[in-house]
Amino acid sequence: MYRMKPEYFTGIDFIDQEHARLFEIANEAFELLKNDFIPDKYDYILHLVQELKDYTKYHFTHEEEYMESIGYKRILSQKVAHKDFIEKMEAFDTSFIDENQKESLMDLVDFLAVWLVEHIYKSDKLIGQE
Repeated sequence: MYRMKPEYFTGIDFIDQEHARLFEIANEAFELLKNDFIPDKYDYILHLVQELKDYTKYHFTHEEEYMESIGYKRILSQKVAHKDFIEKMEAFDTSFIDENQKESLMDLVDFLAVWLVEHIYKSDKLIGQE
């Protein structure tokens, strides 16, 4: 379901490669949601959330360093969006996830669908146009 389409490419190779990995993680979440053969998905969900926390911190650091190096004018709004994403990942409540696995996973998948498309397409693409 999630894939890096041509319209999401920024033209900056390392950013595009890192975005592709974010799409892969989002796709893993979607596939887990659809998988009816795993009755208890708690550990899988926690793994995905942790991977998103770790990978986005890594990616956002690279992206922000690049934006600083080119004197990108919209860097502050980018940093705010990145901070919001990390806060959303930090806000996932493990006890809620355990008791509401499907709802938690749907929330994660929906959030990723909107955030990846909106942020990459509307914000990150502008970096490549500087």
